Amino acid sequence: MTRFRTVSAGGLEVFYREAGQPGAPKLLLLGGFPSSSHQFRNLMPALADRFHLVSIDYPGFGNTEMPDPAEWDYTFDHLAEIVDEALLAIDFTGPMGLYMQAYGGSIGNRLISLHPDWLKWQIIQNANVYDEGYTETWDKIRHVLWAGRNTETEAPLQAFLEPEAVKAMYLTGHVDPAKISPDNWTMDLHYLARPNAHRVQLDLFYDDRTNAARGTAWQARLRRDQPKTLILWGQGDIFFTPAGGEAYLRDLPDAKLVRLDSGHFAIEDCLQEIVAEINSFYDETVK
Repeated sequence: MTRFRTVSAGGLEVFYREAGQPGAPKLLLLGGFPSSSHQFRNLMPALADRFHLVSIDYPGFGNTEMPDPAEWDYTFDHLAEIVDEALLAIDFTGPMGLYMQAYGGSIGNRLISLHPDWLKWQIIQNANVYDEGYTETWDKIRHVLWAGRNTETEAPLQAFLEPEAVKAMYLTGHVDPAKISPDNWTMDLHYLARPNAHRVQLDLFYDDRTNAARGTAWQARLRRDQPKTLILWGQGDIFFTPAGGEAYLRDLPDAKLVRLDSGHFAIEDCLQEIVAEINSFYDETVK
């Protein structure tokens, strides 16, 4: 059974989900925009019989507090600091697996830099660190906003935070839309409707340039350390190209790449396949 808890970290009340039993192998689940730990609501009970799982809502996401962006810096460094402090507070530390999806890769790679001994193995699910991994959806962010942030360069990005765009993030690339619960975008839109929520996301869109800048360093670490890696890649992702998943094999030739007939949120319609791949990879490569 999944438990729903909060912990104090960085002066904030941080929400997290926990499943499985302490003492079992640890698996940290790090999700992406615009969702929260809600995206792992089905995966956690499916893996709870053999893993101890935790998924944290970042500040400004889900049920974690959202301080005013005029007074609190929404950067990926800051989010990673809060996640790190929360994990230390609940004693979810030491060797573990990291499941990183989208923004979760930006948080996870920072945690690995802080605690290299924590990384026992990793699951990369549509979390891009390569130039060829960006779809055209990123053009107004990478080539316009990052070049100079102002009201004019921000204005087109408001569309990403509106109902039709959020819905498209869940449905694009998914073969059977009837398998995707509308609760996903309904919940995300609820949180995005809060005061200052759009400002929070625009701050992170802009700070995402720091993730692109660190990409070569993260790639170098992969080449050096050769962590045991399972890559799960939705081929129809609205944000990241199939080439972004393939690119990992340049640096991790022994990684296993599973091409999913799915989109950005592959757990929604490929749950059974993902669970089977995680279990078999753990048994054959990690355990």
